[in-house]
Amino acid sequence: MKYFRNTSWMLAEQMLRMAAGLLVGIWVARYLGPKQFGLFSYVLAFTTIFTSLAKLGLDGIVVRELVSQPEKQRLYLGTAFWLKIIGSVASLGLVFLTTLLSNNDASTNLYLYIITAGLIFQSFEVIDFYFQSQVKAKLVSICKIIQLTLSSLIKIYLVLTKGELIYFVIVSLVDQFSLAVSLMIAYWYQKKPSFYFSFDLSIAKNLLKDCWPLLCSALVTSVYMRIDHLMIKEMLGEHDVGIYSAAVRLSEVWYFIPTLVTISVFPAIVNARQQSKVLYHERLQKLYTLLVWVAIVIAITMTFLGNWLVVFLYGDAYSAAGKILTINAWTGVFVSLFMVSGRWILAENLTRHSLLRNGFAMVVNISMNYVLITRYGVAGAAMASLLAFASASLIYDIFFEETRRVFSLKIKAFLPFTLIKKIG
Repeated sequence: MKYFRNTSWMLAEQMLRMAAGLLVGIWVARYLGPKQFGLFSYVLAFTTIFTSLAKLGLDGIVVRELVSQPEKQRLYLGTAFWLKIIGSVASLGLVFLTTLLSNNDASTNLYLYIITAGLIFQSFEVIDFYFQSQVKAKLVSICKIIQLTLSSLIKIYLVLTKGELIYFVIVSLVDQFSLAVSLMIAYWYQKKPSFYFSFDLSIAKNLLKDCWPLLCSALVTSVYMRIDHLMIKEMLGEHDVGIYSAAVRLSEVWYFIPTLVTISVFPAIVNARQQSKVLYHERLQKLYTLLVWVAIVIAITMTFLGNWLVVFLYGDAYSAAGKILTINAWTGVFVSLFMVSGRWILAENLTRHSLLRNGFAMVVNISMNYVLITRYGVAGAAMASLLAFASASLIYDIFFEETRRVFSLKIKAFLPFTLIKKIG
């Protein structure tokens, strides 16, 4: 019941986020049109790559240490906070250097600088790690609802007053600032000791030692998840980026389900590993099976309704996104596997496999994008993404003895009788 209540709060927040994405996000896309929406999406995709650097791959590592060493809570939070500050500053510098070498115009570079500046405020997400370790999602969910409400109201105002694209870009910065302030207030409300002036060099070294494979993995993941936007812009143009982004946003609406479930039950999976291998594998199998079949049901639905849904929500200007949505819907099956196996890698301390499997997927994605975009246009990018996630979440496991242990669990997750057995 503790994990259920925790998941329920996060689920409620993500349901509101999904509703805002459908109502406000789609309204913004319709207002901007495929070309401007494509430019906005390109800027967000570009900065996402550098967001991974700012995060330093610390997320799961810090939660793990807070669960296993609660007596050092303040030191871990403070050390992680300052490490993230350093990572954010480094990201800002890299974005500036990258734009000097790019062919972007002055307006596009300005948009990039504005959004990247918000990375500094992401350092306060260490407070979220604390609440994750305590299985207390209520306050964090309230913080995110406040941020979501403020963001949605500003975007609605901008649409009604016919605001320019730069103001929508600034909203992304406001989002990160408002969430940071909300998290600070939530932590203060718990009457917990301040960690902002805490830093332990030995803890920092241990965190960096454990997290560097995850950092590299996250960077590689960001590249292969968003490189399609960048390649479409260079090969086809901003209009096609807008079409592709519309489909991607619809297909990713439900991704909060595997994300929230895996985050919420991670402490339980870690505890199960310490108790019994049988119990540990049973919980993993249940998680794989549940999420795979949720994804399959959604994919089948989108196969039949995708074209109609795109036109209904976005309008005729985005009608070409229907085919892309159908392909991306099936990618969600492998996304579910990918998320669960990522947590399994953390539990087993096999972090080198995060880097290796994501590097494998990146190579598949980039090479397939070059081949398929040229031949099939934006639909080719969707096909490349599907192949990349299938490679990372399933095919990769065949090549290594350690990962073959979960390959059979993933295969069983696709079998109907496994689902029936788990429900029964």
